[in-house]
Amino acid sequence: MSRDDERPRDPAEVPEGEQLALIRETVRKAKVPKAKPRTWRGAALAAERPVARVLVDKGPVHLDKLWDYAVPAEMDAEARPGVRVRVRFGAGAGKVREGRREGGGLLDGYIIERVAESDYRGPLAALAQVVSTERVLGTRLLALCRAVADRYAGSLADVLQLALPKRNARAEGEPSPPPMPPPEPPAPGSWARYPAGTGFLEALARGDRPRAVWTALPGPHWPREWATAVAATLASGRGALVVVPDGRTAERVDTALTEALGGPGRHVLLTADLGPEERYRRWLAVSRGSVRAVVGTRAAMFAPVRELGLVGIWDDGDRSHSDDRLPQPHARDVLLLRAVHEKTGFLLGDLGRTVEAAQLVENGWARPLEADRERVRAAAPLIRTVDEGEVARDAEARAARLPTLAWQTVREALTRGPVLVQVPRRGYVPKLACERCREPARCAHCSGPLEARDADHLVCGWCGRDEPAWHCRECGGVRLRASIVGARRTAEELGRAFPSVPVRTSGRDHVLTSVPDRPALVVSTPGAEPVAEGGYAAALLLDGWALLGRPDLRAGEDALRHWLEAASLVRGHGEEGDDGRGGTVVIMAEPTLRPVQALVRWDPAGYAARELAERSDLGFPPISRMAAVTGPAEAVTELIASTRLPEGAETLGPVPLPPPPPGRPRRPGDPPAGEVWERALLRVRPGQGGALAAALKEAKARRLARGDRDPAVRVDPLDIG
Repeated sequence: MSRDDERPRDPAEVPEGEQLALIRETVRKAKVPKAKPRTWRGAALAAERPVARVLVDKGPVHLDKLWDYAVPAEMDAEARPGVRVRVRFGAGAGKVREGRREGGGLLDGYIIERVAESDYRGPLAALAQVVSTERVLGTRLLALCRAVADRYAGSLADVLQLALPKRNARAEGEPSPPPMPPPEPPAPGSWARYPAGTGFLEALARGDRPRAVWTALPGPHWPREWATAVAATLASGRGALVVVPDGRTAERVDTALTEALGGPGRHVLLTADLGPEERYRRWLAVSRGSVRAVVGTRAAMFAPVRELGLVGIWDDGDRSHSDDRLPQPHARDVLLLRAVHEKTGFLLGDLGRTVEAAQLVENGWARPLEADRERVRAAAPLIRTVDEGEVARDAEARAARLPTLAWQTVREALTRGPVLVQVPRRGYVPKLACERCREPARCAHCSGPLEARDADHLVCGWCGRDEPAWHCRECGGVRLRASIVGARRTAEELGRAFPSVPVRTSGRDHVLTSVPDRPALVVSTPGAEPVAEGGYAAALLLDGWALLGRPDLRAGEDALRHWLEAASLVRGHGEEGDDGRGGTVVIMAEPTLRPVQALVRWDPAGYAARELAERSDLGFPPISRMAAVTGPAEAVTELIASTRLPEGAETLGPVPLPPPPPGRPRRPGDPPAGEVWERALLRVRPGQGGALAAALKEAKARRLARGDRDPAVRVDPLDIG
């Protein structure tokens, strides 16, 4: 081909069809202009405060600090404190071009502040992108998250992942409604049943900051009482936040708030069931000041309510209030921090009383808010006890797991309404043993415990294998007995005993919300009891020993809490039916035990006070502060040895952790398969909890910076054995 053939031809000499083809080819070969690279190489910086201090969303504690980034002039207006940004992180000092650090991976972060000059004298990387101009991290929320991180020896980034919901662009682009004017102060209503109840509401309506531990009376009134307290706070022009343990409870309080506030619009419900978009939409309404009242589950404890006047928590002993994700904060402690830092009122409500709540009353930080004894006796049902000895001697009890007293109570109560039966375990027969020698029935493959899913089906609870031909390894027996009977088996037995009465079950797989006010047997596991319209005529609390027998410091407290929750759904003496009688609760447990006696007297406050006194003598939480260090033996020993513990700190252990059962999904805190972990407890005197958390955090940061394996650290663990 000659050079003349290669020379471009004059467009006038090219036929029209070829001209179009030539244009298309030219467009294809043209270089498409690239977007400005996220290094912002050569870009001018902001004229004022050109440095942004950014919290990078990266969890390890040794990276728990602010990082300086240059602010390009084009981002000056958008890069405000509190907004989400994207930044380059992890570039080496050698990756510098034109005075700007480059490289590294893109990470999310939040601008904390803008300053005129960086303390770091080397080259800075530029902000890569302002993700959104929505200011999601306010000053108060940042201070709260920092306080939570310091209390639990965690990183600020980990706490922010709990506090801030995921961004949703569509919800963020929608305007929030304008705020509504404050409502009128509400009437006391059922708060008048408490001697200090009316005064507490008046203090909230005036704008004061009352702090109380509220022992609620049994019955259906407590959701309305929460709504009244929130309405009184809103009447003062301030906001309110109430945290509850689960979605069912949140819906009850939400319904009561809607009625008390005259319709929707003044409050929002924040639960995980909403979905990410709707949850973020409601969170934004709170953050923007459109709504000043929030009721929700655990994550709502960080809700950025404007001009907060009241923080409250219901049933603080429920383990759902403790987050499984690092640094595993408890909602009660987070709300206590908010009450102190934001100078708000505080209300801890419960049918019972935890030891932590008793401590707040004893040290004078909060006042008790409870009814007098006559009112308690009128609202509570009659409690009757049946011990295991009586059950063993009773032929009728051996046949149907019901002693004569319970049988008569159920038969009489079914003529007046539904009867609740609480069973500590779900399933058919969760635990089996040899009928002859009482040796626990084990799987031939993995030695796991055998369970009966139905009348003729044995399955291993660990590996899930069927066991069609079991025999006892100790005595050769082939007959089994139930050592713990589950909810399904109980429902089956009761159905045979009362064939004309419907039997309904409520548990983890299917939780009932409510049942109608007509004769029925409702078998439920603890925490899943449905509300009966008009209240239950009676309740049976079976196998109390199974709750009390857990090897845990809180076993008695938790058992009493579950019993109170179930018994509070039964008609009280002051709520008599047409026959002139209230409800009856029969509990199968040793009558002389302290939790059982507290239930009989309906005295959770007295029980908590005695537990607190005993823990004070023994030096157990909440009198002392503790931290659990869990991991491989060498890592646990090295971390404790390298920690500058406060003076007088005591180390308990370490002791081996029992391995998780084979075949069970790994849970938070479980060792990996094939590893043996140990746990040590660190105990310090009152007032040294902050120093302990800071020392552990510093030791963890040093180990992570060196690349050492880091054991798990949990401050104030729920389970200490």
